[in-house]
Amino acid sequence: MNSKIPPIPSSQITPKQVYLSRRDFIKTSGALAGGLLLAACGAAPQPTASPTLPAATLTPALTPTAAASATPTETPRPSPTPLPTDELGDPYNSFEDITHYNNYYEFSTDKQEVAKLAQDFHTSPWQIEVAGLVNRPGSYSLDELQQRYPPEDRIYRLRCVEGWSMVIPWLGFPLAKLLKDVEPTPAARYVRFETLSRPDEMPGLKEPHYPWPYREGLRLDEAMHDLTLLASGLYGGELPAQNGGGLRLVVPWKYGFKSIKAITRIELVAEKPSSMWSEISPREYGFYANVNPEVNHPRWSQFSERRIGEPFRRHTLLFNGYADQVAQLYTGMDLKVNY
Repeated sequence: MNSKIPPIPSSQITPKQVYLSRRDFIKTSGALAGGLLLAACGAAPQPTASPTLPAATLTPALTPTAAASATPTETPRPSPTPLPTDELGDPYNSFEDITHYNNYYEFSTDKQEVAKLAQDFHTSPWQIEVAGLVNRPGSYSLDELQQRYPPEDRIYRLRCVEGWSMVIPWLGFPLAKLLKDVEPTPAARYVRFETLSRPDEMPGLKEPHYPWPYREGLRLDEAMHDLTLLASGLYGGELPAQNGGGLRLVVPWKYGFKSIKAITRIELVAEKPSSMWSEISPREYGFYANVNPEVNHPRWSQFSERRIGEPFRRHTLLFNGYADQVAQLYTGMDLKVNY
């Protein structure tokens, strides 16, 4: 088996009109039920090799009860055309999976309550400020951003630090496009992100044990990488509130907590910014948070993961399978020290 993971050049990104027409065909063929609700993934994909690991083998789930509770109730049905996949051949998760199994502490620490609690969260209109060490700071509405940077469909794997994963069809544009337009100064080395704080609509913000608002950061070269996405949509439509609408970050080679939701401020800075989870527990949540099966969380192994909707565990891939695209960002770095 060839262990080389193919790159994702921008030329291979599915144009939106092609993506939507394919979804319409799947829908009329019976693969979609109830509007956007996609039937659960069918047969398990074949294991894929990692650049640094032997070919993955599928093993029984360590927590079958938890896996069963997260598995959607729909019965898989055959489709006359294959479901769209990511570049490793994995079909994406159902709309139900993606929108009803979310870590979003601004609403609740219970993943399966977030969607209900986010129903009254207003994602429109949406405004975002870009400031700091840039020559052209500005404030933009989501509509302005979408007109300036036409959305692209990107099918990415998401790996949570907790050991579960999904494959998600996002709609958005590379963050690099916005950053180039605001012209970072030579002193800018990092990008700091901050989430909206609206306690009347986000009940979790009343929890006093977290240093709100949610903050995250990237090195500037990470933020400028073509894979780093500002997402405003999901499944070809708007981004639901529980998934980070109006605008969220998606960094597919890092653990999910780095992909900050509901962004209202982006600031370019000279010093490495603090982030909420690193502030709470720096030993457990490092600044880089690159997916790495060889670096365990202090309380659990990161060697394997449970794909939501599947009753088994699979080996985790270095950089979540995007090593060919991003490994050069960390040349010469000890990934066990810079976790």
